[in-house]
Amino acid sequence: MKAFKIFILCALCSFVAHAQKQYQLVSPDGKLKTNITAGKQLTYDITFDGQQVLEASPMAMTLDNGEVWGENDKPSKESRKSVNEKVASPFYRASEIANIYNELTLQFKGFNVEFRAYDDGIAYRFINKGKKPFKVVKELADFNFPFDVTAHVPYTIPRRKGHYNEQFWNSFENQYTTNNITKLEKEKLAFLPVIAELKNNVKLCLTEVNLESYPGLYVKPGNGNQLTSDFAPYPKRVEQGGHNMLQMIVKEYEDFIAKVEKPRHFPWRVAVVTDEDKDLASSTLSYLLAEPSRLEDISWIKPGKIAWDWWNDWNLDGVDFETGVNNPTYKAYIDFASKNGIEYVILDEGWAVNKKADLMQVVPEINLEELIAYATSKNVGLVLWAGYHAFNRDMENVCRHYSEMGIKGFKVDFMDRDDQEMTEFNYRAAEMAAKYHLILDLHGSHKPAGLNRTYPNVLNFEGVFGLEQLKWGKPGEVDLISYDVMIPFIRQVAGPMDYTQGAMRNATKENYRACNTEPMSQGTRCHQLALYMILDSPFNMLCDTPSNYEREQECTDFIGAVPTVWDETKVLSAKVGEHVVVARRSGEKWFVGAITNQDGREVKVDLSFLKDGKHKLTSFEDGINADRQAMDYKKRTSEVDSSSSITIKMVRNGGWCGVIE
Repeated sequence: MKAFKIFILCALCSFVAHAQKQYQLVSPDGKLKTNITAGKQLTYDITFDGQQVLEASPMAMTLDNGEVWGENDKPSKESRKSVNEKVASPFYRASEIANIYNELTLQFKGFNVEFRAYDDGIAYRFINKGKKPFKVVKELADFNFPFDVTAHVPYTIPRRKGHYNEQFWNSFENQYTTNNITKLEKEKLAFLPVIAELKNNVKLCLTEVNLESYPGLYVKPGNGNQLTSDFAPYPKRVEQGGHNMLQMIVKEYEDFIAKVEKPRHFPWRVAVVTDEDKDLASSTLSYLLAEPSRLEDISWIKPGKIAWDWWNDWNLDGVDFETGVNNPTYKAYIDFASKNGIEYVILDEGWAVNKKADLMQVVPEINLEELIAYATSKNVGLVLWAGYHAFNRDMENVCRHYSEMGIKGFKVDFMDRDDQEMTEFNYRAAEMAAKYHLILDLHGSHKPAGLNRTYPNVLNFEGVFGLEQLKWGKPGEVDLISYDVMIPFIRQVAGPMDYTQGAMRNATKENYRACNTEPMSQGTRCHQLALYMILDSPFNMLCDTPSNYEREQECTDFIGAVPTVWDETKVLSAKVGEHVVVARRSGEKWFVGAITNQDGREVKVDLSFLKDGKHKLTSFEDGINADRQAMDYKKRTSEVDSSSSITIKMVRNGGWCGVIE
């Protein structure tokens, strides 16, 4: 009897082994591997240089006909390929980037699953092959870690509290909570990207790419050492409301997450993996995995810097008119922009009649025709702020009308959702804006997720806990210094961001106070200046008032000279949550920026990336008293070459920046 039982057990094991098929995909450099198992469940794992960083993790999609992709599915065919090419990357951190990966595609009945292995990450996606429409009831995307790893996650901050689903109405802005996975709050959702810290300094950053007409992925603690997925259900009933009646608020949800009408690719699930923090800050996978540009002609797209009105509350001093949303104020902003090489001026909220959700109704204090003519004469472009519902309800008419008037683009705000209806809007808005040669800044939106490659006229995105928070953030609760040294490794992995730096009123963390009309930054002057090099931002705001910039002309001249797109980017030194040093090249000039956290530090970097010969370094450095008086800085000039190394000294909350030419 015992022998019979052993025979049966062995037979069962043999059957299971036979029923399961295993595949391996390895990165081009051989360090990163994923083992894929197809059988009862479709799973994958990840090892880095022999270290397990992700245990077998299931993936599946449940359809409304009861079919489950990824359960009891046997691949009918596999195909492999390797790619080694250069990809043009206009309006990004480099003019071109290397696209090198190995790919495995498993073909199933009705669907495929595609895996890619890069030297710095593993990605997979489902592909629908069928022509028959269906609904996705749910998607399973679990991430099983080998132990209780430390994670850095941004929780959602619901616009309205109450039901669990209210978390899907959020602005995708929050500071990072750091804790072991098992100690994260069970019913709180976190939006991507997130980071997990493993042994031997290995970091794994989770994000997603190609978020087109499909809801965004959220994570929360699952079973044991697991992060599990959740998605916003499809809206069943929406009502106009929210901020100044410019939003569509979901009142009821469907029992599915997405409609599928035809064959399509679903979003990439991406794990960026590296044991060098600077490589994490250098990741380009969100761009490489995105769909190529759908615009044949991009010659009309003009990135640049923007003089911004809202953060500084339209404040000007020394003028003979009352400042605010009126033509004299905006003419002053235009004059400032023209004088300092700033490409754009934005008219933020207030130029259109409030609470009408109608962009054709302009307030009487604004004569747009006059402003456009004046800006054109000064070689400055005008951009208009638009609330989501006002833009969406009359999109083509709005784009056609203002394009014909001479407006250069829109900053669209207060989407505050990433369900399928809203992610579809982002692509539709991008396409319509491109039709009329308009650039877009998607504010109040989720992470870029590759849209900036597919539609290069979408130059920037929010989805970041930016400088605006300091207009109202309570001291002790808002810590942008600590946040600043996190976002290059997390949020920026997903793409560019509208952080809105450039404050000229600077305060130490202890001296900071919230002030809506005369806001200040946390950290030193040099910390603010350095952010223009640290952050990817092709459409980059100057948040402060022209009056403050004119009092600080030396700093303003430097900001005006900093490009917003680059030929080359190098992260010279970096440690998550501590510091980052970035060098970016435009033509023959290198711009270098460095920031630190609450600790003062010295960072030594070599300049071997320079061309031969002598070069002039003009640097802005924290002053000797900057740890007490944050606006204290020193401008220096020195000579360097490719054999030089420089010691960057930063006070607590500090920074450093310079240009090498």
